[in-house]
Amino acid sequence: MLEVLTQKLTAVFDKLGRKGKLSEGDIDDALRQVRLALLEADVNFKVVKEFLSRVRERALGSEVLHSLTPAQQIIKIVNEELIAILGGEPGRLASVTDSPAVALLVGLQGSGKTTTAVKLAVQLKHLGQRPLLVAADTRRPAAIEQLKLLGEQHDIPVYSEDANVASTTICQHALNQARGRGLTWVIVDTQGRLHIDEAMMKELADIKSLVQPSEVLLTVDAMIGQDAVRVAQEFHGRIGLTGLILTKMDGDARGGAALSIRFVTGVPIKYLGTGEKLDALEVFYPDRLASRILGMGDMLTFIERAETTFDQQQAKNLERKMRTGDFNLEDLLNQMRQIHRMGSLGRLVEMIPGVSKFAPSLPDDEGEKQLKKIEAIILSMTYEERRNPAIVDGRRRSRIARGSGTTSKDVNQLLNQFREIQKLTKSLTRGKLPKKMGTMFDIPLR
Repeated sequence: MLEVLTQKLTAVFDKLGRKGKLSEGDIDDALRQVRLALLEADVNFKVVKEFLSRVRERALGSEVLHSLTPAQQIIKIVNEELIAILGGEPGRLASVTDSPAVALLVGLQGSGKTTTAVKLAVQLKHLGQRPLLVAADTRRPAAIEQLKLLGEQHDIPVYSEDANVASTTICQHALNQARGRGLTWVIVDTQGRLHIDEAMMKELADIKSLVQPSEVLLTVDAMIGQDAVRVAQEFHGRIGLTGLILTKMDGDARGGAALSIRFVTGVPIKYLGTGEKLDALEVFYPDRLASRILGMGDMLTFIERAETTFDQQQAKNLERKMRTGDFNLEDLLNQMRQIHRMGSLGRLVEMIPGVSKFAPSLPDDEGEKQLKKIEAIILSMTYEERRNPAIVDGRRRSRIARGSGTTSKDVNQLLNQFREIQKLTKSLTRGKLPKKMGTMFDIPLR
């Protein structure tokens, strides 16, 4: 996510950090490079101009030029101004006293609207709400079936009618049902188009007038850059939006939409779609995204995911084993499975401060393949071999390779990497890092 922009900005600030005391010329040169990085990332030119104007004004003040750590001061200023451009406040749904509250999801066809509706319902359910999904996209019959299937998988009720029934009628009936069942949120998946037209906007306006939504949320594909800003302006001008959901953020290496859309439209970003899985919907925190853009990680999101994924008793047992040096391959397998439930390796790497500099994001399928290979190798070992990998000799290695469908070289590589992990955990318990961390599980270090 935003990998290209992060790399370029990190290079600029690394260069500044090697200079020591900075002159006005050094700052101007760095800001020119930042300007190029932002424009190449397809950030709106008005946003770039305003952002750099704010940063330059503050960077030329005495707090930077007379500072003992001027480069760090500039990074601090850039971070604060990025947060301001992104909106400052975290994304929150409207507080509603009268149930059910209604969230109207709108957007172009192909923006991920139907999947996002389910993701939002799943998140609300985890927060103790009782959502109802409404299949009002009658123009695309597959959308109705998709919504029903996904709702059934996650035990979320879905209201639908025949495709020839008007969307307004479906919404009215759905609202009546939600009131009768004491449900707290109604999430309406509306019809999308390949482009914005009068018929589409009139239909949305009619639905909005009927259901009086608490939220009108535009789902927009972050990967289309400046077109995302234009689409948001059109929708906001015609029907009035209360929030934005940027989808496919995991595929957006540039960042143009994320950094432009709030500033240009004035509409707050409320969620980021960060993957295909139904838990891959993140509440938008401007400070956390700014931190990721600057390569500083996002430990708060990482910790939140870990807290909802990891078994606390297992975590305590693992901590004890690491302290005493009893960590073995069976423990490694259990931890890998729990980490896998947190999301893709590529997205987790982005969240850990400093690691994203050395370990580039992995495509989801590559991470999955590597995890499956490691799992197959460990599962092909005996209980004794998992507990004490040191006993694995050439004969055992060949047997494990045959059983896991891998090679002796793969098995040997895993054992070597596991020994590196053992050294690392011992060093961490002593409060220091080893000088060489090596390469873990085929994730190349730059």
